[in-house]
Amino acid sequence: MTSTVVYQGELRTEATHLQSGTIIVTDAPTDNQGRGEVFSPTDLCATSLASCMLTIMGISARNRNLDISGSTATIKKIMAADPRRISRIEITLQMPPQDFSENDRKVLETAGRTCPVALSLHPNIEQVITFQWEQAGF
Repeated sequence: MTSTVVYQGELRTEATHLQSGTIIVTDAPTDNQGRGEVFSPTDLCATSLASCMLTIMGISARNRNLDISGSTATIKKIMAADPRRISRIEITLQMPPQDFSENDRKVLETAGRTCPVALSLHPNIEQVITFQWEQAGF
């Protein structure tokens, strides 16, 4: 088993990662009758895509003796109605200022775009991914 989730009431859940004991709390978003005080389940879904991308890129970077420490991702989740669902996830990845070759960039971008979460999301969810590469010394 991976985790357990307990409904706390008031549209809040508490998920526990069984291996580590880490807890994540979710709320329904304010536009869907919730408090919006913490991540919503769909926020976590969109955020998981960025986390997975950076993790798989980190593995690829390590295997090539590269370091992507300090990379950041900003995420925008767009919802659709009828039925309510995620329709689009926009992610901008800001890569650290290092002299990555064009080939390194291509390998890392491919690793990110083909991470397990990206490949697991329904094909109707549009994934708009932008990579911003800074050059060292600028």
